[in-house]
Amino acid sequence: MAVQVEIYDTTLRDGTQQEGISLSVDDKLAISDRLDSLGVHYIEGGFAGANPKDDEFFQRARRDLNLKHSVLTSFGSTRRVGGKVDDDGAIIALLRTETPVVTVVGKASAWQVTEILGTSVEENLHMIADSMSHLTARNRRAVFDAEHFFDGYKYDKEYALQTLRVASEAGAETVVLCDTNGGTLPHEVVEIVRRASEFVSPLGVRIGIHAHNDTDTAVALSMAAWQAGATQIQGCINGYGERTGNANLTSIIANLKLKMGVDVISDEQLKTLTDTSLFIAETLNMSPQAFQPYVGASAFAHKGGLHAAAINKQRESYEHIPPGTVGNRNAIIVSELSGRGNVLSRIRDLGLEEDLTEQDVREIVQELKELENRGFSYEGASASLELLIRRHLPNYETPFELIDFMVLIENRRTARLSEVTESGGMLSEATVKIRVGEDVQHTAAEGNGPVNAQDNAMRKALLQSYPDLKCVRLTDYKVRVVAEGGGTGAVVRVVIESSDGHASWNTVGSSGNILEASWIALADSMEYWLVCRRISNANGAP
Repeated sequence: MAVQVEIYDTTLRDGTQQEGISLSVDDKLAISDRLDSLGVHYIEGGFAGANPKDDEFFQRARRDLNLKHSVLTSFGSTRRVGGKVDDDGAIIALLRTETPVVTVVGKASAWQVTEILGTSVEENLHMIADSMSHLTARNRRAVFDAEHFFDGYKYDKEYALQTLRVASEAGAETVVLCDTNGGTLPHEVVEIVRRASEFVSPLGVRIGIHAHNDTDTAVALSMAAWQAGATQIQGCINGYGERTGNANLTSIIANLKLKMGVDVISDEQLKTLTDTSLFIAETLNMSPQAFQPYVGASAFAHKGGLHAAAINKQRESYEHIPPGTVGNRNAIIVSELSGRGNVLSRIRDLGLEEDLTEQDVREIVQELKELENRGFSYEGASASLELLIRRHLPNYETPFELIDFMVLIENRRTARLSEVTESGGMLSEATVKIRVGEDVQHTAAEGNGPVNAQDNAMRKALLQSYPDLKCVRLTDYKVRVVAEGGGTGAVVRVVIESSDGHASWNTVGSSGNILEASWIALADSMEYWLVCRRISNANGAP
């Protein structure tokens, strides 16, 4: 079980085949730096010759990348059917990348060879042998990705194993068994990988595994393959990839390191796992997966009152590892399921336990439950939750008071609806009254929608007293129906994300009127920033 495992990351190639993912060359270089810092053994940079972007990446990587822990690899295919390897475009493109390691994909399924590739099983073996020997003769370390290996093994196991033998004898240092369609289950993998490992062992090559997640078992399948003899695991950070994704390397790395005692990366590198996951999600413009094991925001979150009470006594009572080992942290989720312990834990986090009485805590819990019954939810709106708690402080002073608002929506479109470039259209205008101290500000503003008009009018009123508020902007706005009934009269919840360029925070509002729900969330956003600034100034922060 203590055999060294190579982690082969293919986020920049296989991961980008997921719908909605596209990377610039700069993005790929930045991700490569992060993967190198994490300590993965191989970074597959892209498909050689497939597109100008990947070609530019390999050119710039030679100049700009200074990898300390990882080896850059390029990916390509075997020579074409009936062609010569010397002038094959795919092979030339692989050599042109100048990466020390090249990964070549070839068919390992006799059915795929005859029905999809449209050639003979003998020619396919020649294609593998010619490609691998040509590359290794030019001082490239070669990896053979045996495409459709598991399906091919079930169809004709002798032929599938023959592809591994041919690749190995032609110089491949690793032969990777690919579950290309993602339909193989872990118990099947154990048997097949063990048989393949026994077959290639006399040839002195490593066995690898490349799993897809179509049966939601890619991580388990990869772990099972390792136990059966595979010593290279391919996958993607956060499990990105075509269809339902590839094996999730964040989970695999943590499982190997923390559960199986395999030092695939150092302890310090492991502490960057969560940051790496978030950085790559942000670079790919993908929302972080809150419920992802180890690195998700909810991976160590506790909502039930009994769980939270136990966690406050002994962390390991409901946490399988200390969150900090992977750079994550735990959280006590305050909701209608919360008990007093959850609320007290949040109060302690804010350093307010000495300022609030037992009666205050009971009132906060009761108010919380009543608000959530009305459609509020504080699980994703920690700023609103903090304000709810602070408003029970004996010396709390609200920075402003909302008196009333009015929103006017007028259809000014006089042209036909299809003439979208004509002047006119919808007008949204908001009027607000806000009290700051003894002063009442009565302002109006337009916007590209009613909520934007509210935001502009509120900001216009508050800037007169709080000019620094101009740095705060709304970065995301979500609406969810939380209580259906009465058709369009349903209760809605609005969650707003705001930022000042340095930090971001979420606030919530709920009402049967979407504008009122938005007004509440907007007001909380402004109040939260002003309160945080007040606290920061009181503590002497610059």
